[in-house]
Amino acid sequence: MKGTVESMANQEYKPTQGAALEGKTGIMEVQNLSAWYGNTRAIKDISIAIKSETITAIIGPSGCGKSTFIRCLNRLHEVSHGGRVEGCVMLDGKDIYAGDIDPVIIRRRIGMVFQKPAPFPTMSIFENVAAGLKLTRLWSRHWELEKVVEHSLRQAALWEEVKDKLNQSGASLSGGQQQRLCIARALAVEPEIILLDEPCSALDPSATLKIEDLMRNLAEQYTIVIVTHNMQQAARVSDMAAFFLADQDRAGILVEYGKTSQLFTNPKDKRTEDYITGRFG
Repeated sequence: MKGTVESMANQEYKPTQGAALEGKTGIMEVQNLSAWYGNTRAIKDISIAIKSETITAIIGPSGCGKSTFIRCLNRLHEVSHGGRVEGCVMLDGKDIYAGDIDPVIIRRRIGMVFQKPAPFPTMSIFENVAAGLKLTRLWSRHWELEKVVEHSLRQAALWEEVKDKLNQSGASLSGGQQQRLCIARALAVEPEIILLDEPCSALDPSATLKIEDLMRNLAEQYTIVIVTHNMQQAARVSDMAAFFLADQDRAGILVEYGKTSQLFTNPKDKRTEDYITGRFG
């Protein structure tokens, strides 16, 4: 048995996620999505098709429902106080809000990285990455866990910086490293889609550049949706862009959606042009 375990430990870790997306043109379709906090509607009738292995940027002024929108994409909005949703979010042709769908499974398939880096402060770097695996029981042997943690840290471009201090607290890392650690934690459970809610807003320019480079690399394998207030960042990293705006009732609406190059250089809606050129927002 010992020889068998050792030989298995020497095998290269091969994630299963990539094959699941092969050949797909639209992994997620949002249909007439509205969301409320109690009696207050935060977003209204959003319909958008998010293509696989692309980066989609959600842009717009503060208070137009961008963060609420992406929280609806993996059923996090419903755990908010008074949070409820109407409409459909289709993943592989199945509504993730259907009664027979387990939200825990949805949140594994659609990972979330938040605005402020949030490593678990009482856990080591290794334990932070492994946390989701342990909760979802996606591993069976310790050597397997080590392989997945290393692979995830390499994907997050963090392995070389932390490989000799995996037992140190995740909170001991710099802000940019903490954010990449959180990305590694999300990657460890092999999601299909990664949601990023202003992941660079608390980072300096150097750390921001590393996250942007990381996003471009990850887009070769994953579908990424990013909320950002930084127009330059949206133009640099995204393939598609969606412009949100609050209507007269302060509910977020989708004004325009298309290729980033088109939306930034030749927008179809005057409101998009005004926002992009800094006339408001």
